[in-house]
Amino acid sequence: MLTKVHNIPEAFTTLEKRSEDLGFTMSSDAYVGSLLKTLVASKPGGHFLELGTGMGLSLSWMIEGAATKGTLISLDNDSALITEVQKELGKVSNLTLISQDGESWIENYDGAPFDLIFADSWPGKFNHLDETIALLKLGGFYVIDDLTPASDWPEGHSEKVKALITHLRGRKDLTVTSLDWSTGIIVATRI
Repeated sequence: MLTKVHNIPEAFTTLEKRSEDLGFTMSSDAYVGSLLKTLVASKPGGHFLELGTGMGLSLSWMIEGAATKGTLISLDNDSALITEVQKELGKVSNLTLISQDGESWIENYDGAPFDLIFADSWPGKFNHLDETIALLKLGGFYVIDDLTPASDWPEGHSEKVKALITHLRGRKDLTVTSLDWSTGIIVATRI
């Protein structure tokens, strides 16, 4: 079994260190990032969305996958985090970083549909799910992580995750694959 992640983006390493320095512990791991890079690279010239920028670790992988042949939007409701990510990734020409509440952004977005949405925040995952799926192109990927129970989950969160998984598997507009890997991942495609 392969367990080592290869070709880690330089920005990932820098942002991971900065996350540690700031005590930010809610970042996606390199396995999720590697998967995102691969999925993004499968859509040359695509349009990609990350809900929940955090410290930009997953975003650094998505940028690598898109190279300069696609457009990326990443948003977070924490302006301090966006400022930190801007320091490292602000010169990426095909990236738009937004500091805004995800719910209002989803409700008001009226641009082109996305080839991939990585929902790493409550908006787009536990609320505004239908609206988020509607932003996907046919054949577009919807990716979520953090589905494996963790010791730091608040009371009742496990039930929310189970309900989300059941809901996604029951949708007729998605084909869904669950991966018991990394932090627990679902990759779905809009059909």
